[in-house]
Amino acid sequence: MDADIEILPMLSRGKHRSPRRGACFMELASYLAGERWSDKPACTHPLLAHLARLVNDLTEDAERPRLATLIPAVIGLRSEDPRWDDELTLLAASRALPVVSEHHQRALAVGILSCERRRAERVGSDTGLHPASRRALEAVPLAERWARAFVEQVGGVGAHHPGSAVVEIATVGLATACVTDPSAMLRDLLADAITLCEHLAGREEQRREPLVPAQWREVVTPAPVR
Repeated sequence: MDADIEILPMLSRGKHRSPRRGACFMELASYLAGERWSDKPACTHPLLAHLARLVNDLTEDAERPRLATLIPAVIGLRSEDPRWDDELTLLAASRALPVVSEHHQRALAVGILSCERRRAERVGSDTGLHPASRRALEAVPLAERWARAFVEQVGGVGAHHPGSAVVEIATVGLATACVTDPSAMLRDLLADAITLCEHLAGREEQRREPLVPAQWREVVTPAPVR
């Protein structure tokens, strides 16, 4: 970390070569974790980090500082357990599916069915859809019908996990959805994804106090340039 940086940089969109130019959510996480400056630090599960970067970039500028209180919680949340990819993908897809445009619904419905099939194959039995998946698909019956036909035509689950693409479609869909506060929906999705990972990791859920802008403003102002 650059010794000339005296305060944390402002949260902003995109990747930054140094803290002097600002920081995204995961770059600040890398700093707080004591890692090399990066938006892909080793301290966080790759798909959770991908979600955090997308939420950071798609959140309105005025609302982005409210993400700051979530940053410490992603540090140390990682695992090689394949359940993490499935559960994070299902959370993002089921949360977005009922409110995104038709353009995104088919892809998210396919993502849900694919992850549910992966989960069934992993445990060796078909226990039916997760309740959240079932509710999300029932909200868009035409998209579900199309997705089921597509999945049956494609066949097996394949070697490549769809999580990264599904999470991107879900977050972009939420950011452009006709809802009152898309930034709040994105923030809630990230917070719930963190809570999910805490549960999967067997970590006690961390209490996160609501952000008080006046308390955070000082530490999200731009770092001084020397």
